[in-house]
Amino acid sequence: MLQYAVRRTLWLIPVLWGVATITFVLMHSVPGGPWDREKTLPLTVQQNLNRRYGLDKPVWQQYFRFLAGVARGDLGVSYTYQDREVVSIIAGGLPVTATVGLTAFTLAILVGVPLGLAAALRQNSLLDYVSVLFATSFASIPGFVLGILLIILFSVTLHLLPTGGWGSVKQVIMPAAALGALPAAWAARLTRASVLEVVGQDYVRTAYAKGLPDRVIYYRHILRNALIPVITIMGIELAALVTGSFIIENLFSIPGVGRLFVQGVFQRDYGLIMGSVLFYAFVVALLNLAVDLLYGVVDPRVRYR
Repeated sequence: MLQYAVRRTLWLIPVLWGVATITFVLMHSVPGGPWDREKTLPLTVQQNLNRRYGLDKPVWQQYFRFLAGVARGDLGVSYTYQDREVVSIIAGGLPVTATVGLTAFTLAILVGVPLGLAAALRQNSLLDYVSVLFATSFASIPGFVLGILLIILFSVTLHLLPTGGWGSVKQVIMPAAALGALPAAWAARLTRASVLEVVGQDYVRTAYAKGLPDRVIYYRHILRNALIPVITIMGIELAALVTGSFIIENLFSIPGVGRLFVQGVFQRDYGLIMGSVLFYAFVVALLNLAVDLLYGVVDPRVRYR
């Protein structure tokens, strides 16, 4: 496993280089620039700004300068946040985004997996129908629509929760619920389908025939072997939740990484956009590696080469 982990870690280098190159090319291919405003800046001011940030140099020099900075862990500076380093901007918003994302992920696991397991073990019962209805409903509702509905219900109508902002536990509830509903629906559907497939295996029938307690059969023989597809999907979801939801963070006015990225896009902040995309790619690749290694923990039959 160690050799596999080292090999996969080394593969992160070309992956991140590819992401950095594609992002750089796209950012310098779209019309406009970071100094485009509703009120046009004087040409002299634009030239001075380009000279200050190195945007007056040939594109290939800007590209290699960007790569050299990435190799040192320097993602550049933001053009719209008073020359703050992109690394410090992301570090400032990451705890907020991670708090909401991990809360949503925990909610998805605690709701989706037990609901899917119970539905599969009680197939064609009322609980099964409720589980299917839950999964179908929340898999069909976009997160921002659910977020608006939550605001209308709990903020406007019942006056129980604040509409947005950050700083209290109450301000985490609705964003986490809006983010975690879809992963919870997927977890319930995948768990139900995987458990139904495992229940029919010979080793499960043998466990029942040996008279093992239901609790041991459910968790040691059924759930553990049914978790592989669930881990695969939920690992991808964890990466998406931890790196931030752009729409949800804007909807609830959460000062996270996703909201900063959206602001950078509207303001054509090259440094913030390229740094954020590279950070997202790194987190996604790292969590995918963690998911691959977790396969061997859940299922001892998995072998790494």
